[in-house]
Amino acid sequence: MNAEPIVSHRFHTPLGDMLACATEQGLCLLEFVGSRRIEREQQDLSHLLQRRFVFGTNRHIEQTETEIGEYFQGARQRFDVALHMPADAFRQTVWAALREIPYGETTHYQALAERIGRLDAVRAVAAANGANRVSIIVPCHRVIGKDGSLTGYGGGLQRKQRLLEHERGQNRREADLFG
Repeated sequence: MNAEPIVSHRFHTPLGDMLACATEQGLCLLEFVGSRRIEREQQDLSHLLQRRFVFGTNRHIEQTETEIGEYFQGARQRFDVALHMPADAFRQTVWAALREIPYGETTHYQALAERIGRLDAVRAVAAANGANRVSIIVPCHRVIGKDGSLTGYGGGLQRKQRLLEHERGQNRREADLFG
């Protein structure tokens, strides 16, 4: 593990603190602090990239914190920060499709499978969605059940509901959404 480390930084959002991790290539992890997934995701990234984690910051983390702040202020609907998300081609395809779900809209796993031309892979699409390490920016929270119900979300269903409400503008006042 002689490569540049993966830099980790914690910052505050209206829905709780988030942990952002990035290499010199881009953001590789963004999760809400307290998620049981963070430790496993960091171990996976350390193994995949053959790098250790250190606390600090870099330009990708600074850009992430700025863009997430703008998102919660209602001033940003798409993200520009570079991503470094190592995975197989199938997961990369699913994550790219997630990024194409318009702000304020939702979809379901079957529709996502259709979008990538793999109707036979609904369960694999669901698994790839669940393996997403970059919350909000790769908007897995926009995937709901086919019946309109909320389905699992690594940050918790309450946060998922609040993110969807924020994007739909159902409650315009920040105090209503994040108070």
